[in-house]
Amino acid sequence: MWRVFVLLLLPLMFEDARQDSVSNDSRIILPNKSFQPKTYPGKTMFPGSQLSNSSIQEPVINVSANIINQTTGTVSTRIIPSAYILAMLIGIPSNVFVLVCLSRRKNLSRCILYFSLAVSDLLLLLSLTLRVHYHLSNNNWIFGEFACKIVTACFYGNIYCSIYAHMCISVMRYLAVVHPFLYRTLLKTYHAIFTSLSFWIVSAISMTPEFLVQQSYRVLGQELVTCHDIQSYEKAFNRALIPYRLSLICLGFILPSLVITFVYGSIIYHLNSSSHDWKQYMKASTLVFGIFLVCFAPCNVLLFAHYVKLYTQQQYDLYYYYRAAVCLCSFHSCLDPFLSYLLTKTSTSRVKFRSFSSRTLKVLSTS
Repeated sequence: MWRVFVLLLLPLMFEDARQDSVSNDSRIILPNKSFQPKTYPGKTMFPGSQLSNSSIQEPVINVSANIINQTTGTVSTRIIPSAYILAMLIGIPSNVFVLVCLSRRKNLSRCILYFSLAVSDLLLLLSLTLRVHYHLSNNNWIFGEFACKIVTACFYGNIYCSIYAHMCISVMRYLAVVHPFLYRTLLKTYHAIFTSLSFWIVSAISMTPEFLVQQSYRVLGQELVTCHDIQSYEKAFNRALIPYRLSLICLGFILPSLVITFVYGSIIYHLNSSSHDWKQYMKASTLVFGIFLVCFAPCNVLLFAHYVKLYTQQQYDLYYYYRAAVCLCSFHSCLDPFLSYLLTKTSTSRVKFRSFSSRTLKVLSTS
């Protein structure tokens, strides 16, 4: 997976070097000391209703030549959509297969969280279909403002939903290994349903601001309409999104990552202390944890650094690399079914182990 990440970054460095010949300064000129919270900055010229062509509905935005080059460059129009297509070809059939298999299981309490994870991954991958068309069309969005908001909210919302599903599943495995008696007490269908509904509702609410801001803009002097990549930094509501986005990263990635790190560390420690041979399961758990960090850490770290650099230095160049790092999140969505299968096959469907209270307890290894 690290090789995939390096392969994604190499074209970015070559493309970035080429764009430096056009503009060596990525500093934003902010007339009123306001900051664009996430995407490329631009200055709104006039709403679409004031144009001579009445069919144009998007407001027109003025951006620098460097931003246009990054938006329409090879990385954005070829490499990113190619990565999305690969993830879709693998992830959509595999997640559908997982959903079909889980729907036939009788023990719902152990399936609900996995079912939620598969649904989240499938929705994320399906949201890539319009984004692939957008990138392959030279970053020209033709589906309208509302569709842009839906795709943006679905894409980012399901990323955080997937992270929280992984956190809940890892906690469930932790309880099964370290606290087996508590695990049997809490292993109820309504607990799993409540947990699943909770992170779905929280993820949906967290995406509400995406529907409150303009997402699509027509670039001045260019025959293209962008979706989410270029936004105006002049409005006060957009500036207020900076602390919101930072808190979203902290609660949506940093906090779950800390929990997952503690959980997998505890699982490996306790299994290593057991008299039974759990080496294969420990290796599989380490692999799952490592792939989680490789897929989700780069984009969230880059996004956090982007906010800090934008706020302190008024520069936006890190967003260019962030867009490519987001591809790794889509790769994780197509890898989830295979990782779950790997954990299942590293031990028998039911295993016996001696707990630290010297009692024998049957626990599903897939928990």
